[in-house]
Amino acid sequence: MSTALEFELPDFLVRANARELFLPPGDERMRFVLDLARENVAAGGGPFAAAVFEHASGRLLAAGANRVVSSGYSCAHAEMIALTLAQRRLRHYDLGAASFPTCELVSSAEPCLMCLGAVLWSGVRILSVGARGEDVTAQGFDEGPKPADWVGELRHRGIEVHGDVLRDEAREVLRAYQAAGGPIYNARRAT
Repeated sequence: MSTALEFELPDFLVRANARELFLPPGDERMRFVLDLARENVAAGGGPFAAAVFEHASGRLLAAGANRVVSSGYSCAHAEMIALTLAQRRLRHYDLGAASFPTCELVSSAEPCLMCLGAVLWSGVRILSVGARGEDVTAQGFDEGPKPADWVGELRHRGIEVHGDVLRDEAREVLRAYQAAGGPIYNARRAT
């Protein structure tokens, strides 16, 4: 049995993570993430992408995209990859450590149940999302049994949430993926 957990990032993510990029908050950060989602679909991945930025400076710390099918790992969601790469870059598991600037996670869609937990434990202080969970489930994806007031729970824990950032563009990425016949990653449903 291997003692290492590895999978390769596609070239577009390698290039994105090698760039020195600064973007202002809001639409420009989301456009960057949605462009990554489109590239990921073109590279055979799912229609989801995410990136971690230093909120005030706008510096990109890490970018991720959904690589579930290509990696063979069910946890290879865009948010999980972006958070993990940001933690690796900063060499610390807590992106909210006192010595770090405030970190923002920008995601093409609301987090699923698994990624919601990762947001809670990652240390990011701001979450910005494009598509809503209902947009994602309308395309057949199973987001898991998230709490009804997941936004309130994050805010209660000190995480600011901004929703519907370029929502129409984010929904279009989901629809285009579905129209192209992309596979849907659903959790097993109880019978």
